[in-house]
Amino acid sequence: MIRITISKAIWEACPELEVVALVAKVKNREPDARLWEEIDRVTTEIRISMRLEEINTFPPIRATRQAYKRLGKDPNRYRPSAEALRRRVLRDLPLYRIDTLVDIINLVSLESGFSIGGFDADKIDGDLELGVGRAGEPYEAIGRGLLNIEGLPVYRDRRGGIGTPTSDEERTKIDIDTSCLLMIINGYSGSEGMETATLSAAKLLREYALANDFEAEKITASGRVNIIL
Repeated sequence: MIRITISKAIWEACPELEVVALVAKVKNREPDARLWEEIDRVTTEIRISMRLEEINTFPPIRATRQAYKRLGKDPNRYRPSAEALRRRVLRDLPLYRIDTLVDIINLVSLESGFSIGGFDADKIDGDLELGVGRAGEPYEAIGRGLLNIEGLPVYRDRRGGIGTPTSDEERTKIDIDTSCLLMIINGYSGSEGMETATLSAAKLLREYALANDFEAEKITASGRVNIIL
């Protein structure tokens, strides 16, 4: 299991933060038609139950935006990924079909409101620390090019940043050959909904990515505990 630590600066700004890290052996594949039926069902439910102007009141998204503000980042300019997904849905824009692993992560994020990092664990160099982005720190966001991560929460390995709630980094991104997945669920709003999101992720990974050999850990300000999935 890749060990994740949280910096003092993050705990001071985000004392309610709860993180679940999940590692599993997986079989990635092209987008799955059955999985997309589930995604379409969830997007329909979101369109029925929420208006565009209400997105920022959804507790997990609101808390992530507040974390950005406390760390000095404008959440309207650097939107958390869960917010960006719901905005696409409510603006009737199609969601990207990438591959099964990425589609699962997006589905769990859409349902839960948590920004979720997804990484090829074999590309990560050492353990991870969640800290705060620095001015001029290099970071190539997936599909976006260079991203100014100053003031963003950022997971770093020995070589640099790999994930923020806005976008993950190209170096450790999931591809069709990914066989070991690290998924990080970031609950800036605390524990509410985290267990449901974790169990949903494990179920989807088993069903659509043949996941096995799960290891999972919950990290809070009071400590860490292993999770049996």
